[in-house]
Amino acid sequence: MKFLRIGLAQVRQTADLATNAATIFRFLDQAAAAGVQVLCFPETQTAGYRADITEALAPVPVAALAELHERVAQRCGRLGMACILGTEIPLEKDPERGKPYNSALVIAETGKTLGTHHKTRLTPLDAVAYTPGTEQHVFDLCGVKVGVVICFEGFRFPETTRECVRRGAQLVFHPQNNTTRPNDWKIPIHHAMITTRAAENTIWFASCNACLEQQNCRSLVLAPDGRVHAQSELKREELVVADIDIDRATRAMFRYDIQGCAEMLFADTVKPEEYAGFSAVASSQTKR
Repeated sequence: MKFLRIGLAQVRQTADLATNAATIFRFLDQAAAAGVQVLCFPETQTAGYRADITEALAPVPVAALAELHERVAQRCGRLGMACILGTEIPLEKDPERGKPYNSALVIAETGKTLGTHHKTRLTPLDAVAYTPGTEQHVFDLCGVKVGVVICFEGFRFPETTRECVRRGAQLVFHPQNNTTRPNDWKIPIHHAMITTRAAENTIWFASCNACLEQQNCRSLVLAPDGRVHAQSELKREELVVADIDIDRATRAMFRYDIQGCAEMLFADTVKPEEYAGFSAVASSQTKR
């Protein structure tokens, strides 16, 4: 067994970068005190989500963002804790006025910034304010290969998580900001989609939402069999802490590994000899 302690910071988010920064540092320290090794913040936690929280076409605070990113990295290095930070990254050709990327900054436990993932699938409201990214990414954090998918792209497009898993991810973080408008009927649907991302790939899936007045999804840690391992309360600012056994993330369903799938599906209720004749057929199918 290989355990990793992760944290989801379900925090309030405003249009004021300084207020958001204070919240970020408060939860970094709180998570470190709880022994968290990798902490995830919601989508766009630094500058505020450009759909209802921050004005869609507001100028990008280029210098302030760069300074905050550096300060967070330094704090992570001092704490020895990795971080997935929901933020925005300025557009190269027009940093202040161009539509920024809706991004996750990935910081290692050493304090080194490993890279960024830009949200690849945008909602109609996202598209007013953000530039889409083009690919999925994986990163090594605390000895574990980790993927990142942001909100809509992780909920509605299974191929984004699948690509992270193809690249070796056993744990996928899902920063989200869902949502500022009253759509409570979506809550069970969102929970079902998150559950599916874990179960269809046999991985850990950790989804971190913001604390919102109209919060249409909990922050959730889903185990590789799809069961809820940890969860937040709706509309409450809190740190969700979970110890996860990385070795359980076998990627069996993704790889269509018959033995692994059988263990996941049946546990000890079905004996291997009951499906032995199917193994050769399944093996040939996976090679096509």
